Amino acid sequence: MEINHGVSGSEVSTSLLTPVEATASLPVVVGTAPVNLSTKDTPPVNVPVLCYSFAEAVANFGYSDDFEKNSLCEVMDSHFRLFNLAPVVLINVLDPAVHKTTVPPTAVNVTKGIATVEVEGILLESVEVQSATEPSVTYTRDTDYTLSFNDDGHLVVSVKTGGAIGNATSVLISYDMLDPSAVDSTDIIGGVDSNGNLTGLELVKEVFPRFGLVPGLILAPGYSQDPLVAAVMTAKASNINGVFNALALTDLPSDTVKQYADAPAWKNSNNYTNSRQVPLWPMVAMGGKKYHFSTQLAGAIGATDAANSGIPYASPSNKALKANAAVLKDGTEVFLGLEEANYLNNQGIATALNFIGGWKTWGNFTGAFPAVTDPKDSLIPVRRMFDFVINSLILTYWSKVDDPTNKRLIETVTDGVNIWLNGLTSSGYLLGGRVEFRREDNPDTELMAGHIKFRVFLTPPSPAQSISFILEYDTSYLAALAA
Repeated sequence: MEINHGVSGSEVSTSLLTPVEATASLPVVVGTAPVNLSTKDTPPVNVPVLCYSFAEAVANFGYSDDFEKNSLCEVMDSHFRLFNLAPVVLINVLDPAVHKTTVPPTAVNVTKGIATVEVEGILLESVEVQSATEPSVTYTRDTDYTLSFNDDGHLVVSVKTGGAIGNATSVLISYDMLDPSAVDSTDIIGGVDSNGNLTGLELVKEVFPRFGLVPGLILAPGYSQDPLVAAVMTAKASNINGVFNALALTDLPSDTVKQYADAPAWKNSNNYTNSRQVPLWPMVAMGGKKYHFSTQLAGAIGATDAANSGIPYASPSNKALKANAAVLKDGTEVFLGLEEANYLNNQGIATALNFIGGWKTWGNFTGAFPAVTDPKDSLIPVRRMFDFVINSLILTYWSKVDDPTNKRLIETVTDGVNIWLNGLTSSGYLLGGRVEFRREDNPDTELMAGHIKFRVFLTPPSPAQSISFILEYDTSYLAALAA
């Protein structure tokens, strides 16, 4: 036996852990993108991609201003360009191997050695260029011509000097092209494919294992107006990876719901009534582009959180939109007064309002309101703060799982959580909060099995939805006339 003769020292882990705060406004978006324009060797299909910039997103997915066909581009444009926010997790379900159509050989004029096919979505590897005259000749890529895309995403065939095309004034071009219309709700909902890979909304569960970031918002603009898609989005927002929680932003259809008064009935009959979803109507527009309200609300939420150190205690209501009109799907402008907007709010639907200070979000309630009035389930900022606290506690104290169930562990958790909650309270993010280890919550049988429970009390501030001034005529000031 070796004897350590003298004085020595050692270290133990710090009793109080530094809190790990959840990413409350991280959007996870499922949709379609023009992946034929991707610069990647293998464009991402049913793979979550974390993007921190517009350029990074374009490199992965390509870009088009045709948001109706390319819903991920709508989010890329709004979140990165208009709101200047990052990051975003994008999941493209448009599969070039499945969602495509074949275009037979079509004559295209050659002008100054250039032939341009003015359609979007052409798959380069499928392009064939043939002579327009008999006998038919199939030309060779990179020998007789090269292929590229212009800024509009259109195919450009450039004739090579010395190649077989020569001075031909037209060629026949055939190709496969992406068909976003073939993507339906089942692709967005996803599941498990024949190879055992997850697809669509099922991939939400891969975000944290891949990137170490907790999803905060779940979006599927252009598809969330489908009740089945919205129901799955809402389900996926609960118990992500079995422990985390998020919020689903779900649009009501602005093509069938054309009057504000019809929105509540549609919301209720299609069950957009969950505390983990925010029903939204109508769309908004900016610079000739139309955006689903869920897309811009995600930006407003992110901007609001960013202004408050990432803490989601402030409501996204009455916050600036990057829009200059509220519109239906066909572009028809919608003009809501305060009374109409408040009517929608009182039915648990958020909307856009141009009242004082430009276009703003308007609405504090989740879809559960008015049937549910519990603040933690009906008020968006309170719901998000509850999710933020539990997600943060899980991230912080996961390292303590399987430690010995002793007094040191209990004190480490209670002391650390109380210090963190006190910090949130002193910063104004909570009105108050505390954690307790109660004997009645922890009977001997549970403690013997290593099951311990902590009871957390917290009060996030509710949004000041109504501010009233009471005016009264005071006759006592008349005395000033004779003073």
